[in-house]
Amino acid sequence: MADYQITVAPNGARRQKSDHPKLPITPLELAQTASACQAAGAKVLHLHVRDEAGVHSLDARRYREAMAAVRAAAPGMEIQITTESAGIYPPSAQLACLQALRPQAASIAVREMAQDPAVAARGYALCAENGTEVQHILYGPSCIAQLVAWYAEGVVPVQMRGVIFVLGKYAPATPAQPQELAPFVTAARAMDLNWSLCAFGRDERACLLAAIKAGGNARVGFENNLETPEGALLEDNAAAVAALVKAASEAGHNLKRT
Repeated sequence: MADYQITVAPNGARRQKSDHPKLPITPLELAQTASACQAAGAKVLHLHVRDEAGVHSLDARRYREAMAAVRAAAPGMEIQITTESAGIYPPSAQLACLQALRPQAASIAVREMAQDPAVAARGYALCAENGTEVQHILYGPSCIAQLVAWYAEGVVPVQMRGVIFVLGKYAPATPAQPQELAPFVTAARAMDLNWSLCAFGRDERACLLAAIKAGGNARVGFENNLETPEGALLEDNAAAVAALVKAASEAGHNLKRT
């Protein structure tokens, strides 16, 4: 039996309502989704915001509006913003987002920040100064190696041990498989990381159950997957959370809600 917590990632940077009618885009939709997912067992909301055209945004005003709506609808739910570039924003814009918001928690992609090491150092220092809980996004061995180097060089404070490993890809579509987890688990144990997993494709749940069994936490939601293991569309993000909680409980694992 393992203890674990759930983060829900309800929309991501790219998917639209044409992909699923219940993909939340607006602050109201995000708030309603957060409330339903909190009730289903999610402790943390991984938040992306969009502009009027539905395009991924790092705009601080949009973030503040969405966060206020979520806090009102889901009191006590932790909010983690993303600084993901989505091929749109350079590291300087990602840093500006962190400077403007000074968030409680933020996910930061190592491979994106590595494009500008000086900006990266400023970003991590800012997060340390503000007490922002950083979750490093790690896509593979090169990202892990970069994080190891940054720990050694002092670019990333050694106490920032939170990471999320990513299995599979959005584009080109590459479904995740549970057996791909092993090298990440090895790295997590060697580096003493507090780790989570997200996984693209309909085998998301199987991948997350493998992560929980190995001592990790789970991130579930429409950012990474819209389908049941059988290939049907999930009803909504809360259904994805509830299905994971049920499967993990049946496997003997214990959900941490607080």
